[in-house]
Amino acid sequence: MNSVTEKEKKLSLALTKLKKLNFKNPNFQNNVENLKQKKNQLEIEKKELEEKYNLLNTDYNNLSKKLEELKNKEKIEQKKQIEFSEKIDELNQETDTLLEEIDKWQT
Repeated sequence: MNSVTEKEKKLSLALTKLKKLNFKNPNFQNNVENLKQKKNQLEIEKKELEEKYNLLNTDYNNLSKKLEELKNKEKIEQKKQIEFSEKIDELNQETDTLLEEIDKWQT
């Protein structure tokens, strides 16, 4: 029983000391206020950075689409150029054949 009584007295003393503690330390309050201000500033900066990121991401997506369109146009132009070259080659061959035929008829 003695140990229970001693423990009770120690707990009672600890509670009394805890009740007497002053948690309203001005430095503590100033530090908390400074931390709140810094937190608010960081939240504002975070929001601004997120907005900038979203804008950059949108720009990136738009530029990617434009680049893809340009690549497609370039492919189409290359295809047209190849077709044009093939047509010219065909015409040259036909011209050569016609010239040969003319030469045959003239001799």
